[in-house]
Amino acid sequence: MKLLPHDTLETFATDVLAQGGVGRDEAALVAHSLVGANLRGHDSHGVMRVPYYLAELDKGTVFSGAEFTVLRDTPSILTADGHWGFGQRQAGTLTARLIDKARQAGVAVGTLLRSSHIGRLGEYCETAAEAGLVSMLMVNTHGNARRVAPPGGTAPRVGTNPIAFAVPAEPYPLVLDFGTSATAEGKVRVKRIAGEPCPEGWILDAAGNPTTDPSAIYADPPGTIRPMGGEQAYKGFGLAMIVEIFSGALSGGDCIAEVPTGYVGNCVFMMVIDPDAMGGRAHFQQQAQTFFDYVRS
Repeated sequence: MKLLPHDTLETFATDVLAQGGVGRDEAALVAHSLVGANLRGHDSHGVMRVPYYLAELDKGTVFSGAEFTVLRDTPSILTADGHWGFGQRQAGTLTARLIDKARQAGVAVGTLLRSSHIGRLGEYCETAAEAGLVSMLMVNTHGNARRVAPPGGTAPRVGTNPIAFAVPAEPYPLVLDFGTSATAEGKVRVKRIAGEPCPEGWILDAAGNPTTDPSAIYADPPGTIRPMGGEQAYKGFGLAMIVEIFSGALSGGDCIAEVPTGYVGNCVFMMVIDPDAMGGRAHFQQQAQTFFDYVRS
């Protein structure tokens, strides 16, 4: 395997995106986000996404330079329309505005509809943690990308519907970022590109049989990714349903239904909390740090 300096890879990804029709500044922002995912070991959300992003751009289902339109704005609530712009930019804008609101109001809740794929969710929660704030973020697939069947079923009914949290701490924040499925779809895609089998327990074929062949997910009819939870998969699937409602229904966007919407992207739900507005920052920091130190001991 050939290794590249991360800055070389980031420049390359920026150039490819820009030559494909993405504005230069936006291309740099997206490339920085993707390479950041690679550096954290999440190749499923890294530069392997570039050709897929450009394919969506060519199809007219993603737009460079799209506006971020505020639909509702109160001291603690923000809802917005991303107009199918690049998710890294639109979700980054939402995060920045919610951080400002949380500092003023103590808590801020925001949603974003019609965003393209926002990438690694933990990135946005890490930004809030760097500002000393607690956060929670979740996304659905905007009425598309069915990948996960209910426990005991064979037909996909929800996406992988990830959720992320972050808590500020020293020397680094606690960040939790996971799909409500056994694995992210992008990790199956990475295995398929590499010509490698999936680990056992990730996926089922269209008949509901366990398989390690990543191509089963993309077959016609498609296989499915298992819900998170193993023998208690109803827990993972139940979480996926909650994410679907919080992200799709609350945002004014789409939940998955029988007829796909035609666009593949994310509806976003995010909450940001200032510990100062609750039990106090000093108490929060002391309790959280003591707990983290105890877990590490």
